[in-house]
Formats: sequence, structure tokens, C-alpha cells
Amino acid sequence: MHPTELYPDDLVYEHEASAATGVPGPTIRQWARRGKIRRYQGDPTQYSGHGHEYKTMYALPEVKAQASRYRPMPQRAPKAA
Repeated sequence: MHPTELYPDDLVYEHEASAATGVPGPTIRQWARRGKIRRYQGDPTQYSGHGHEYKTMYALPEVKAQASRYRPMPQRAPKAA
């Protein structure tokens, strides 16, 4: 998807994309790191200024396209000590 095809409402923060698709946030960040989806700079006027703000935005249509192929992997049970 080309950035010119996006509307401003399509850009969401990680927690919003996670809530809309059901995909965990670390998985969304991993997709962006691997180049499957793009990262966009957030709006600095909405930052709280205390260092606990969301700065990276993702295109919701791209996340939804990746989420359609997402299957959660069951984690192994921890070994008994």
C-alpha cells in the first residue's frame, strides 16, 4: 500500500491497532521491523511530554492485511524445576 492511498484516520498507534485486530503489540512491531508494514511518525503535538507517549503510528489497513494471516503460536509449558 502506498502512503498516498492512506487517509489520516487510517493511521493508528500500536495499542489501537492491537485492539482492532487482536494481534499483540510486539508482533506488530516485529512486522514493522521486518518490513511487512510501514511505520509512520506520530503527531508530536499530542505527546504528553513525560516520556511515556506513543510516537509510532501504523497504517490500519496494512495491519489488518497482515492480521488475516496471523496465527498465534502456543507457547511451551515451563519446565518443572
